[in-house]
Amino acid sequence: MEDSLLTTMPGTRDILPEEVAAWHVVEQAAAKVFSRYGFEEIRTPMFEATELFSRGIGGETDIVGKEMYTFRDQSGKSVSLRPEATASVVRAYLQHSMQRGAGLARMYYIGPMFRHEKKQKGRWRQFYQIGAEVLGSDDPSIEAEVIEMTLFFLQTLEVSARLLINSVGDGSCRPGYIAALRHELNRHQGELCDDCRRRTETNPLRVLDCKVETCQPVIAALPRIADHLCESCAQHFEMVQLHLRDAGIAYEIVPRLVRGLDYYVKTAFEIVSGGLGAQNALVGGGRYDGLAEILGGPRVPGFGFAMGLDRLVMILPENVKGLGKHPPELYLAYLGDVAFRKALGIARSFRHLGVSCYLDPGGGSLKSQMRQANRVGAQSVLIVGEDELARNRFPLRRMEDSTQREVTLEELEEYLLSRSSAASDH
Repeated sequence: MEDSLLTTMPGTRDILPEEVAAWHVVEQAAAKVFSRYGFEEIRTPMFEATELFSRGIGGETDIVGKEMYTFRDQSGKSVSLRPEATASVVRAYLQHSMQRGAGLARMYYIGPMFRHEKKQKGRWRQFYQIGAEVLGSDDPSIEAEVIEMTLFFLQTLEVSARLLINSVGDGSCRPGYIAALRHELNRHQGELCDDCRRRTETNPLRVLDCKVETCQPVIAALPRIADHLCESCAQHFEMVQLHLRDAGIAYEIVPRLVRGLDYYVKTAFEIVSGGLGAQNALVGGGRYDGLAEILGGPRVPGFGFAMGLDRLVMILPENVKGLGKHPPELYLAYLGDVAFRKALGIARSFRHLGVSCYLDPGGGSLKSQMRQANRVGAQSVLIVGEDELARNRFPLRRMEDSTQREVTLEELEEYLLSRSSAASDH
């Protein structure tokens, strides 16, 4: 009996070659836009000491308590696949003494994260994020600038989005708000879902993020954090809004908007898109001025965001997705074994010149090779046969209009390089 075919693990998927082109469009746009704002890429390990996340994210959060992939390595140390990247970026910042450099540290990352959670549209157990962090300043203009950069990035991809903001206070005012929140929640335990009843004790702010319909009347009547902000947090939030208005950025204040991780203070924001249905959050972020201290370093103000790359690719307009496709410039169709060997040499020469060439060693008849050239989207087809080699004149067919002419290899080189140059100018 043959073994059954192995497939991907639940909550994971293969991103196939025909899909990857759209991912390249997004990743390249991120690198281009973020660099304009002074950001540099950082790459951190995909697994870290579990303590980094239990301290940084918070031991009572659902992420640490229920969703992380945690295991023991050969030395017995508890290790976790990263569920998010901010804690790793701040850890790297502290470990490598980046605070000693000149100016702010502006870093972005692109890569996979891991959480064992219920699968839903645009959400996977191995999922991908684009994120950015600014470390070293608590100036409100930083928030507005990073939000501006994020919206500009989405605009370049022709993705419509709305900005939602709130303040979640800080260590001075949030404890009082949480106490008032917990008091009200305890009065309505019988009306809450199981998760909200548990969160009442462990993390009351997360109740505000609940999507269960039966909990909504209770949540709508809960105290608002805006009414509990200290003077410093209130002034900071006002300045963030002033900078957003100066930049011409429309926003909506959402009193129930919170972040699910313990390290956030003051400004919290989300960017949502109508293309995602009920689960419409595309970007989430905020300020985390105390995270570096939690991880054992000095106080380092920070602000950043994470964006769901899977979700973003899913809602890209088709014309934008197509920008990442790069079909072969030249397909070499050959007639016979001698022509095949010569065609290999021709392809090799043109590839070294920067021309993308496609050659199928099992090509078959000329008719079948022309069909294959059409399937792979080749721009032109060069027909190589023994007669053509003897005369150094080869039929060249332009696929977009089926026009055909004869060229020498020297003329073909000039033609392809001129096309490539013209394409790079646009």
